Amino acid sequence: MRNYQYSKLVSEITPKSPLKKDLINAFIFGGGISCFAQSLWTLYLMTPMTVTEAKTAVSVTLIVITAILTTVGVFDKIGKIAGAGTFVPITGFANSIVSPALEFKAEGHILGTGAKMFNLAGPVIVYGCGAATLYGFIYWVIEKI
Repeated sequence: MRNYQYSKLVSEITPKSPLKKDLINAFIFGGGISCFAQSLWTLYLMTPMTVTEAKTAVSVTLIVITAILTTVGVFDKIGKIAGAGTFVPITGFANSIVSPALEFKAEGHILGTGAKMFNLAGPVIVYGCGAATLYGFIYWVIEKI
């Protein structure tokens, strides 16, 4: 079978994605998570917290909620409906850490959970830091000129 024949076969067999529905769900759920985070921030500012402390508390709260929802299997169900809307950076990152940790916990704490929990998030951290360093260097060079 030639490549073009295989590609044609795959496109015929693969179910079509409901793009409009997926986009709307991603927008609604992603916006809902962001609105929830904004509500938390407003709530935390009503306490004696500073702005920086409130921002940190919002991040920690979202990470903890996502970790709990992932652990009990709810976050994956939400993700099937919301699609990319659940990948608002902090919730998607928390899910990408907790999911492999749960999957490989049977292999033990060190070789299972510890070794595998950054399988998905590790490349994001590495390339994110690398890109930030590169962009920072470019910015620094431009500012010096």
